[in-house]
Amino acid sequence: MKKILLLAVVTVLGLTNGTAQKIKFGAKGGLNFANISGDNASKFETVAAFNFGLMSEIPITQKFSFQPEIMFSGQGYSFEGSNGNLVALNYLNVPLIGKYYVVKGLSLEAGPQLGFLLSAKNESTNVKDSFKSFDFGVNVGLGYKLNNGLNFGARYNLGLTNINDLQGSSGKYRNGVIQVSVGYFFF
Repeated sequence: MKKILLLAVVTVLGLTNGTAQKIKFGAKGGLNFANISGDNASKFETVAAFNFGLMSEIPITQKFSFQPEIMFSGQGYSFEGSNGNLVALNYLNVPLIGKYYVVKGLSLEAGPQLGFLLSAKNESTNVKDSFKSFDFGVNVGLGYKLNNGLNFGARYNLGLTNINDLQGSSGKYRNGVIQVSVGYFFF
């Protein structure tokens, strides 16, 4: 896990050589619509939560940019018909997004995401030991950036790793999150 983070940092620093004058930094936040998929997952329902964090955009060419982010992401699920039996999973996510500008301002986005579980609660009970501490996924989405730095995004994160770590359970479950966000590049 530490090797993956180190590789990500080295990659970002390597790509910034010669483009430091053009790098933009900003913040963003928005809504998540999260659920899990997998074995017997039909009994789980989507929950709404928040996401917020910091981002950077590093131009590679006129049409292609690299956008690393560090985001707090509220995720989880609820049990069908349980009137709010919510399992809240809070992650520190590191999306490494490639952006291709189709036309000025409008970008197609895709890239891997590293996720680190910060907390997991079922109502007020700590259930973090029931979930794996690392999640790997892939993001795809659209973004639109205005000249004044304001930007909008819609993204889907498909979890690729089994997050279930419940003793005695062989069920396999993966995160799935639709994110909508608004951000601003400060400089």
